Amino acid sequence: MKLLIPPPSTTPLSAILPSEPLLLMGAGPVPIPQAVAQANGVIINHLGPTMDRVIRNVKTLASYAFQTRSDKIIGLAGPASAAMEMAVSNLCWPGRKVLCLRNGTFSGRLGEMASGVGADVTHIESPPGRPVDLATVREAFERRSYDVITMAHGETSCGVKTVETPEICRFAKSAGALTIVDTVVTLTAMPVQMDEWGIDVGVTGGQKALSSIPGVSLCAFSADAWLAVEQHPGPRPHWCYDALRAQRFWGGQQYHYTAPVPGILALHEALRLVADETLERRFRRHEMSSLALQSGLEAMGLSLFASKDVRLNSVLGISLPPRVDGTRVREHMTKFFRVEISGAFGLDIVRIGQMGEQCRSHNLFKTLYALGMSVAREGVKLDIAAGMAALEQGLAGDHEYFVD
Repeated sequence: MKLLIPPPSTTPLSAILPSEPLLLMGAGPVPIPQAVAQANGVIINHLGPTMDRVIRNVKTLASYAFQTRSDKIIGLAGPASAAMEMAVSNLCWPGRKVLCLRNGTFSGRLGEMASGVGADVTHIESPPGRPVDLATVREAFERRSYDVITMAHGETSCGVKTVETPEICRFAKSAGALTIVDTVVTLTAMPVQMDEWGIDVGVTGGQKALSSIPGVSLCAFSADAWLAVEQHPGPRPHWCYDALRAQRFWGGQQYHYTAPVPGILALHEALRLVADETLERRFRRHEMSSLALQSGLEAMGLSLFASKDVRLNSVLGISLPPRVDGTRVREHMTKFFRVEISGAFGLDIVRIGQMGEQCRSHNLFKTLYALGMSVAREGVKLDIAAGMAALEQGLAGDHEYFVD
């Protein structure tokens, strides 16, 4: 047999990866703990008794993270957007009226997905840097009723928090609507109370505040949401993301598709570390880390994009001074300081992540210095020393929260 295509020349991964890894301080993925990395290198039978025990543990640990008593928690082989897809495609179908609360890329994506499965979608868009508020949602319901409301608790693209998420979810319950809430950059970084707030579907990905690997995500359904899942008139648009089929594996350890075993094991360890730290201490670590970094950025002479009343702790948007090229700033940080932060989606900002393992004091000092030096190189006068001092002062007395 003569092959049409000869074997290509090969390059080992070791020759592609940088000799000194980048410090990932963008909006995700984030650095992972050693226990998570080790778990990600293990393969076991995805239908064996060991995996059964792992799945039970993951669901128990995820219940703690989401603060829900629901047992309808499903993992997906896919990013957080896959969890969004599962939530939307199981609660939305032709004839369903969906209200999409949009204040950035990812909250808008939920509305796009709802349109994709044939739902009647109305978008409410807030001004840049602001979330949609409860009053606006009430006004929308005065004009017509809705079956589902979609929103992002934390909008990753701009660092804005929907501060009235609890109130909007409670209002939705009173109005007979279900809620789908993106908690990708908030779960375990700041309080998310699924049962208390009345969230019907909470979605998250492993690669953000959980400090796990990309490619495995979670969907948690309330009892009301699960009733809607069961009442879906069909046909169901996604076989892999059909929650009823997925529940065969996540509820009864029966075959659905070959589970992403290493990713689930990594997620298990990430959630275990959350429980070992406790949510109270983890919230405190994230809050102090972010507030200290915010103080350092402002003392240095930079401005934060979102106002304090709606600012996320987990993703900080930093407004760039006039005539500063954000791409050039980020490239300089990467090349000379080995620190990587994120750009944005159409906004003149850069973004620094404050999630999971990013929230360690040594990471904060390195990132703040790298950003300050790289912006100053653009001809902007900054007081880098004052910024570093403010960061140190912000962390003073709270070192116990930042121990690895």
